[in-house]
Amino acid sequence: MSTATPGRFTFRLAAMALLALLLTGCGINNIPTYDEQVKAAWSQVENQYQRRADLVPNLVETVKGFAEQERETLTAVIEARSKATSIQVDESILNNPEKLQQFQQAQGELSSALSRLMAVSERYPDLKSNQNFLALQSQLEGTENRIAVARRDFIQAVERYNTEIRTFPGRLWHSFLYSDMELRANFEATAPNAEDAPQVEF
Repeated sequence: MSTATPGRFTFRLAAMALLALLLTGCGINNIPTYDEQVKAAWSQVENQYQRRADLVPNLVETVKGFAEQERETLTAVIEARSKATSIQVDESILNNPEKLQQFQQAQGELSSALSRLMAVSERYPDLKSNQNFLALQSQLEGTENRIAVARRDFIQAVERYNTEIRTFPGRLWHSFLYSDMELRANFEATAPNAEDAPQVEF
């Protein structure tokens, strides 16, 4: 039979509620919360790069119909797309700066190849006025903007997460409860104004 009085039980319950309130108010959950935000932001980066990769075959076929002689440019785009999509991407890339840099470099090569392909269109008035090409052009421009936004959101999420781990009181919670969660790698500017969406001009 319990010897606890109703008053003692109420006191313990109130003390536990107060402790829980203090812990949540002092950032004990910030690190895992920010980590999940990094993962969600990364999923959006992947999603937008995949959207661009899915546009490439239709774009290449449309240009090929009007500019078959531009075989070298078309081949460069196809090869860049193949390289960009061949890199296995999952959450483990977030803990591997070298692999993240490889992914970033491959996507940059695809951006460059697409820019060259768009420059080709200037030499073919019939291509520039083709409705299918115009629709693909619009989708590509929109996707490039979405990529820029997704990358920005990812960079900010990683910055928030890494800052939490390295500053007080997050540093304490990290050392006591989340020591297995490491700093995250981030995108690095590899070219001047890399944070801006590429200017795709038609």
